[in-house]
Amino acid sequence: MASLELAQNYPNPFNPVTTIKFGLPENSMVKLSVYNLPGQKVRELVRGTKAAGYYEAVWDGKNAAGQLVSSGLYVYRLETKTGVKAMKMLLIK
Repeated sequence: MASLELAQNYPNPFNPVTTIKFGLPENSMVKLSVYNLPGQKVRELVRGTKAAGYYEAVWDGKNAAGQLVSSGLYVYRLETKTGVKAMKMLLIK
């Protein structure tokens, strides 16, 4: 893999769980977070150092306090030392 990869979540739209896959071209500190449209962080799914390779994270539609969030559009954002990527996903209840 030559570059940072962030795949579209599956399923999308989703209720109540979705999977996010990403790929790292090299060992890196990784942060994968979910944000609402105003830009507030809803939940951090991954934080830590990962080796080069492919990974997946599951989001259960809950915020950091463990409460279910409302239906709507959310953004998931992958940050590493090689770059930042973001994509949208839709939660439907």
